[in-house]
Amino acid sequence: MTEINETHDDTTAYNLAQTFALPVDSEPADSFTPRWATDAPRGGRQVLNRALKESAAVPLFLAQTFIQSLRDVGYDSTTSAICEHIDNGIMADATEIRVYIRQSGKKGALNTDILVYDNGFGMPPNVLKVATSFGGSMVFNNRAGIGRFGMGMKTAGLSMAPAMEIMSWQEPGAVYRTILDTEAIGRDKANLLTVGEPEYLETLDVNVVNIFATPMSFPRDANEQNLFVGHGVDLKDALGKSGTIVYMPDCDRLSSATAKTLVEDATKTFGHVYRRKITKGLRIYVNNRLVEAVDPTFSMPTARHTRHPALAELTAKTSRLVTTRTIPFQPATGAPQSSYNITIKIFALPIREWELPRKTLTEIGVFNDQNISILRNDREVFAGHITKIAKRHSTAAWYRIEIDFSGELDEAFGVAANKQGVRMKSFVIEAINKAISDDLASIRADIEEVQARRASEKKAKGPSLAEMKASEADVFQADQLDHNLTEEQKAQVEENLRGLAVGLKRENETEDEAFQRIKASRYIIRFHHDKFWPFYDVDHKFGRVILTINTAHPFYTELYEPLMTHKNVENDEDAPETQDQGNKLTTVLDLVLLSLARTQSVMGQSNEDAVAVFDNFRQAWSQTLKVQLAH
Repeated sequence: MTEINETHDDTTAYNLAQTFALPVDSEPADSFTPRWATDAPRGGRQVLNRALKESAAVPLFLAQTFIQSLRDVGYDSTTSAICEHIDNGIMADATEIRVYIRQSGKKGALNTDILVYDNGFGMPPNVLKVATSFGGSMVFNNRAGIGRFGMGMKTAGLSMAPAMEIMSWQEPGAVYRTILDTEAIGRDKANLLTVGEPEYLETLDVNVVNIFATPMSFPRDANEQNLFVGHGVDLKDALGKSGTIVYMPDCDRLSSATAKTLVEDATKTFGHVYRRKITKGLRIYVNNRLVEAVDPTFSMPTARHTRHPALAELTAKTSRLVTTRTIPFQPATGAPQSSYNITIKIFALPIREWELPRKTLTEIGVFNDQNISILRNDREVFAGHITKIAKRHSTAAWYRIEIDFSGELDEAFGVAANKQGVRMKSFVIEAINKAISDDLASIRADIEEVQARRASEKKAKGPSLAEMKASEADVFQADQLDHNLTEEQKAQVEENLRGLAVGLKRENETEDEAFQRIKASRYIIRFHHDKFWPFYDVDHKFGRVILTINTAHPFYTELYEPLMTHKNVENDEDAPETQDQGNKLTTVLDLVLLSLARTQSVMGQSNEDAVAVFDNFRQAWSQTLKVQLAH
């Protein structure tokens, strides 16, 4: 410890006073007084004053303030906090876990209680007492399971409510209870606070009984709710031989004010966080409704998306496993093995088979922006997008990456005690990218080919608005594309156009429809997918300017395709202005490119050297744009 010279000058005295926020002429250090807020725990204030006295024993943790601080441990949402209790139920070998979010009162003065029940093996009184303490755990730092530190149940509960009750039993009706009440602890004046002896309950609190026995306010339709206690069934019998209840009354710190929002978020999140447990038989209920497994990779044949009506007649209801890569990694210090594996799977969604309206694909979850899912010991700790692994791209919705690791690699993945997300070390990201970069490039190319075909098919059977506008404006152009033709020449051109139509026919057209379209317009836009082509190409045949847009170039994926998506949003009643804007912008962009194509065609008619110059210019410009967009 650094020593301070007692013969300091006035400046030093002033600086020290400022450091401790005291007047310059204050008494020596032994008269420093805490500057606590008026609502700070009174008991904690007295303990601190005693501790400040010379030679006083100072507790390592000041319980009265420590427990208040833990209320702000920082969970992303109420659902994330409730997950801590579900984790405990799973570790207790529960086969059924029920989450209740009960709301009562009037708008503006709502009261919310949260209760979590599991039918796991429960805890005897001595273990219950230890489990109520912070850091008290029967599996401390055991990385094989979900929990590690014995903090989650308490920090999660108190992050939602100022008090929580923990009830547990190992034989029917023999329920013991401990209570953590932050206000009561804050008033206690003892230097050392201990967990009280568990209380044996003759009967459960009436509020707890009502939660199990009556329908919740949401869902509003009571028929949707599968009550825990059926008519004529005794609650003691329903609770079974063992289990645990965590009850948090009068919650004052929730991520949403309404039970509806809390319930819907919990249902959705539990479905994908615990999807593997659910498929193995775990039953999770939220307000008496069974949670279905939600698979962001779309690979599980029993996941919720497979029952969407739009997939009923389709043979492809799941994604396809493209590849599995395994990376051996050094674990944390002290782990029993020399290395543990990171397993990476890449799945391709059936883009060819799922040729469905965008609204339907959104309902299924294709565009949920969760193309990377990371699981620790079969429990999801992250679902979303990681730009350093998979850049945001028009293809990203159609593939999924699933990464599995064991608890021994927590430090490498940056998993915090509350299991909210990951903060992967750079060397982990580099190893993952090295393992899957070629696979991702291949799957993206395949998806882009399908998107290119779709882009062509989205065009109407007749000429597009831009093609028609360009044709109508042709008579006002200073330089004409073709000289006046004789009737014989016109007949020959029409015959040539029939041959041209065969090569330019869209997949949703007949040959005659393609011919009529090409005959009606002097401008043709088509799509082609070739990673070696420039972003556009120009051809001038039989009085027609043919503009080819390359769907493999970043110009298409970064600009053109997003505009096409806005233009072709189907059944999106919430965004009519966006659709209209997409139509206008796409048409303007088409006209920009068609005018460029026309200019090159006109100049090339009278100057053969210009054709070669334009070809070289187009290649160089495309490559320059590709590099700029890529970086």
